Amino acid sequence: MDLSSDDIRNIVQILIILILSICVHEFGHAIVADKLGDPLPRSQGRTTLNPIAHADPIGTLLFPLIGLVATQGASPGFGWGRPVEVSPRHFTRRMSMRTGHMLVAAAGPLMNILFGFFISIVLLLLLRVGALDGQSPLVQPLLMAVHINFVLAFFNLIPAPPLDGGAVLEGLLPARHLPTWHKISVYGPFVLMAVIFIPQVREVFLGPAGWLFRSWIGFIGTLA
Repeated sequence: MDLSSDDIRNIVQILIILILSICVHEFGHAIVADKLGDPLPRSQGRTTLNPIAHADPIGTLLFPLIGLVATQGASPGFGWGRPVEVSPRHFTRRMSMRTGHMLVAAAGPLMNILFGFFISIVLLLLLRVGALDGQSPLVQPLLMAVHINFVLAFFNLIPAPPLDGGAVLEGLLPARHLPTWHKISVYGPFVLMAVIFIPQVREVFLGPAGWLFRSWIGFIGTLA
């Protein structure tokens, strides 16, 4: 497979964006668990934005790189960071462990959405002050970073264990429905595989990410 210089540059850009975005996601889990009173993430050095603390050699680097090379920079496939370990028994007594676990799970996707908003606002400010124009080579990577973070957020919110959305849904369900949920949740990995390999299923769960990206960037464009 021949990769052009443009392909290689695109692969490097996406890989850097993906590494930073995954690390922001894992930091979200760690910092919320820390704020809820769990000392484990801090003791393991996870309450930091340093990518080294959160990157997984296979999930953050190898798998996305293989996906990017195989598609000539079109798609990283999928990736993951080093999971944040939590000890729910240390959560503040002001809430149940189930609620605390739900908040920790939701924090990762929320951080990706906030990171996407932050990047787009930085882009807007750079355009407004004239530091960038519409033809700048930095504009496309920044837009790509916003899109990737929105996709990561919605992907992780899919209500299928082991994704964060499974824990979020479990935290929202009434206690009387939990036994049924625990029986259904064992099929979570099959839902995950369907999202990855079946375009129609992927569109159902990730279509909202594209809608949010287009709507938000369209709004930002009116301000630039």
